[in-house]
Amino acid sequence: MYFVKKRQQAIVGFLEANRISFEEVDITMLEDQRLWMYRNIPEEKRPEKGNPLPPQIFNGDDYCGDYEDFFQSKETNTVFSFLRLPQ
Repeated sequence: MYFVKKRQQAIVGFLEANRISFEEVDITMLEDQRLWMYRNIPEEKRPEKGNPLPPQIFNGDDYCGDYEDFFQSKETNTVFSFLRLPQ
């Protein structure tokens, strides 16, 4: 689970550095939030076995993607559109 924490820190660090407001949700502590997240991740982003691992990124109820999607958007300079934010 070390890599999960590392990925979360990378996303949080980016959001803080760019002064993008966000709410970090600890799904290990909030059962209803975990179930909501699982229900709202598109079918094609779910693993064949088990549940999707955090971090999963949402803008309100809109699913943006997972860490891999976030990383790709950073590489292509499209993070704001990935996060569905005005530039």
